Amino acid sequence: MAHYYSSSAVLAAIRYYLLFSLFVGMVSANLLSPLFYERTCPNALTTIKSAVDSAVSREPRMGASLLRLHFHDCFVQGCDASVLLDDTANFIGEKTAFPNINSLRGFDVIDTIKSQLENMCPGVVSCADIVTVAARDSVVALGGPSWLLLLGRRDSTTANLSAANSDLPSPALNLSGLISAFSNKGFTAQEMVALSGSHTIGQARCEIFRDRIYNETNIDSSYATSLKSNCPSTGGDDNLGPLDVTSPTSFDNSYFKNLLRKKGLLHSDQQLFNGGSTDFQVVAYSTVLGSFQKDFANAMVKMGNLSPLTGSSGQIRKNCRKVN
Repeated sequence: MAHYYSSSAVLAAIRYYLLFSLFVGMVSANLLSPLFYERTCPNALTTIKSAVDSAVSREPRMGASLLRLHFHDCFVQGCDASVLLDDTANFIGEKTAFPNINSLRGFDVIDTIKSQLENMCPGVVSCADIVTVAARDSVVALGGPSWLLLLGRRDSTTANLSAANSDLPSPALNLSGLISAFSNKGFTAQEMVALSGSHTIGQARCEIFRDRIYNETNIDSSYATSLKSNCPSTGGDDNLGPLDVTSPTSFDNSYFKNLLRKKGLLHSDQQLFNGGSTDFQVVAYSTVLGSFQKDFANAMVKMGNLSPLTGSSGQIRKNCRKVN
């Protein structure tokens, strides 16, 4: 007896099959899975979330710091926790790279999480996965979107100081430089703008934005004046200014609204809305919060999948600061 199905049902089935095949292909290629610790350490994700929530509750800025830690890890030889390695007598890590020195934070939070997980499930959860999950949980803790994570990354046994200096985008970059830096890692210009929206939380050092507030013209004058009170023309390099002057501890779209008013803190921030090709994207994100959150979450999934070590590559570090 013949069976007949509606065209819509057939199309739905085909769509499901294609999506499932794509997912299976991605997992089999990378050996990553959202259920990677389901049997080996079932409480891993709740343990990480609890520690992140506690850290962000104590200091909201820590949410931005943990998010940035993930970004600075993945952009240098992939998401492999190389950024966590301390220098040794015969090994130079990435912590002293110009984009990281005196500014990268959150190492102690990662250490705490790792210690808890080692007591719970020794030698199971990688530092790379901890950094990846902590970034997602930090965004959620500050009111931002969540996203499904593929897990199973392993930790590198090497770091790359020169790549950290060359691959991480500088806050002094113009729009073309930003587009190029992200394109080198496989991101579109739109994904670059979405990821830049992470600057809706956190703070930057006076040394990083001093030239902008004293020498640039595409900046709101009253905004620049207010920043100068805490960032003198000389000295005070470590004094902080909020990347999002409106709501620095809330993961919203105020960052983009500020750019429309010429209130981007960093030179690279304001480049996104300065008469260039990304102006329309900034306007779109400033208007529709959901659009920004969706694109940001998707771009973060993509970032988390940059060149992970899987299978027998790398190791599961017992201490995130040093190789086993």
